[in-house]
Amino acid sequence: MNNLTFGDGTFGYYETIAGGAGAGPGWHGKSGIHTHMTNTRITDPEVLELRYPVVLRQFNIRQHSGGKGAYKGGDGVLREIEFLKDDIQIGILSERRVLAPYGMAGGQPGERGKNLIIYPDGRVQNFGAKNSIKVPKHSRILIKTPGGGGYGIYQEM
Repeated sequence: MNNLTFGDGTFGYYETIAGGAGAGPGWHGKSGIHTHMTNTRITDPEVLELRYPVVLRQFNIRQHSGGKGAYKGGDGVLREIEFLKDDIQIGILSERRVLAPYGMAGGQPGERGKNLIIYPDGRVQNFGAKNSIKVPKHSRILIKTPGGGGYGIYQEM
């Protein structure tokens, strides 16, 4: 799970961000999908930027973050948001930042996730898996969600 909140005394926003699904016997994992969450959908970029003081800098598949195996784990995503207002409170509740998503039956693990705060002066802070912070205007959060674990022994072709 990758849960992001941000806001101040005038607004609040909550979203869940997809990751990579693990592979299994006979199938590759899916990329950029919610695996342990149902009944949710991320806000369209145009709506996000219209309703909140933010710019969505990137929202892409995190290439090569899924574990290798006879069946490859799905890739996570990269989601980067810039805040256009001072003193926005950001909260993150996420998993698989310390322990990698494991592979099975000889498959390799997926890449661990990482949450970064990028300040206007260029400093980069590892935000950790579960944290909250107030940031100045033009700070960004970059969320790298984990890839899924691979299944079966990987063989180079």
